[in-house]
Amino acid sequence: MDLHLSGKRVLITGASKGIGRATALLLAEEGCDLVLVARDPANLAAAADAVRTRRQVSVQTIAADLASQAEVERVAAEAGALDILVNNAGAIPPGNLLSVDNDTWRAAWDLKIFGFISLTRALYAILKQRRGIVVNVIGSAGESFDPNYIAGVAGNAALMAFTKALGKQAKADGMRVVGINPGPVATGRIEMLLRARAVREFGDETRWQEFYKPMAFGRPAHPEEIANAVAFLASDRSGYTTGTILTIDGAPG
Repeated sequence: MDLHLSGKRVLITGASKGIGRATALLLAEEGCDLVLVARDPANLAAAADAVRTRRQVSVQTIAADLASQAEVERVAAEAGALDILVNNAGAIPPGNLLSVDNDTWRAAWDLKIFGFISLTRALYAILKQRRGIVVNVIGSAGESFDPNYIAGVAGNAALMAFTKALGKQAKADGMRVVGINPGPVATGRIEMLLRARAVREFGDETRWQEFYKPMAFGRPAHPEEIANAVAFLASDRSGYTTGTILTIDGAPG
């Protein structure tokens, strides 16, 4: 299916690994020009090189920490004209109410929650000029309410509400705002989370892969499966979709 994305200019945050990198590779295959944003310059350069080996599209990289408002504004200034924004950066640590201290909680929210919100605000006028699309890659924890991931649960739920509310407003500007809630995805992050869970439940972090067995299909999702959804929702094939959040979690029992 032709998604009619060729020639679109897309900014992806958290683009150096995991879902962000998979999305960059896929959108390059679709003919999109890319602006890749992540904190680590070396990983970001490697992701850009991987894209260029797949498809000769324009790839701009911006190394930035989106927890900083000044960095958000710099990214917006350097990005130029855009058709699509994919908010994906941020990883909130596990823990319950008493084990996640205020500094850790705030730092995680500054990057993911306020990073999504601030960058969307900074780029909104640019996107509006081209009737753009915002895709927020959030996370299904906002629907599951796990007390051992309380900072992520609360943060993701806030981003779900942000996506739905802004999706209603964006229609008046000829824009769309949508979200994706991935469940477990085979990235370095899931290993970190499952190692923490294995310590809690087994007292042995090396047993983390035992948690794969009860997952849907006995595995986490592949990053490419989430990237495919990003591409479809960002395309005009999904042109009547806004304020909607797609959950991709394998329908756990």
